[in-house]
Amino acid sequence: MKITKVELSSKELSKIVVEGMLEKKALDVVVLDLKKINQSIADYFVICSGNTVNQVDAISESIEEVVYKHIQENPWHKEGKDNKEWILMDYVNVVAHVFRKDRRDFYALEDLWGDAIVTKIDPDNDPNNIYNY
Repeated sequence: MKITKVELSSKELSKIVVEGMLEKKALDVVVLDLKKINQSIADYFVICSGNTVNQVDAISESIEEVVYKHIQENPWHKEGKDNKEWILMDYVNVVAHVFRKDRRDFYALEDLWGDAIVTKIDPDNDPNNIYNY
């Protein structure tokens, strides 16, 4: 049986990344829509935090597993797996950023991309509609 790769939009891929983050209880998940920003490097940044290096590592592994399960794709590029303070996973049009909480506060990506449309994902307050952005 031949397995074919699934094609999907960058928005759909960002939702899959969110799913991977939430499986490991990622904190403060936000999606930055960068599509309307001139010369942006991706369509979406999906950003979250973990409390410990172990949680940061687990979140990044979960993202990889969930994305691969859905579309049989690995990240085009990964960084930060050694120190586990900020792991970047580049899926070309969607970039996942998994921070240890103090590192996220220091780098403040949300502030650097102030023109982006920001969607905060809150599964506790709205578990059925966390992907409506």
